[in-house]
Amino acid sequence: MRGRIGRAAVVCAALGVLWWATVRLAWAGVGCEDWSCLPPAVGVVVVISLVALAGSAFALERVGVRPGRRVALAAAGMLVVFRLASESLPSWTSSFAHAVTAGAAFGVAGVLAAFVTEARVARRWKIATGAGVLALLPVALVASLVRYGL
Repeated sequence: MRGRIGRAAVVCAALGVLWWATVRLAWAGVGCEDWSCLPPAVGVVVVISLVALAGSAFALERVGVRPGRRVALAAAGMLVVFRLASESLPSWTSSFAHAVTAGAAFGVAGVLAAFVTEARVARRWKIATGAGVLALLPVALVASLVRYGL
């Protein structure tokens, strides 16, 4: 089980950095200066994200993390929660920090997804893990309210 989780972490972290770099290049290529270019720019990000999801399912299967599709979908769901929760965090200007954060977020999502899709893990641990991830949302909301107020 540890090998499976480790392989999922490495694959997802590498894909996270690749996703970040690709989105950054695409966003720069669109050159968004006003609101009219926002729909195509967001569309490009969605397409890149879907390709990364499909690629992660394939890559996870190739390294022996099966079923790759289930692990990739679970990781994608966790990444959505992480993204929503991260809105309460302060931002920084360093591109290096953004790349490291993307890799770390994708890697953690891969670890958790591999854990909750493992057949030998008890159902109560899967539920506890899912609840813990979902608990990030109200915690982030409270942190944001404390930081910025109503």
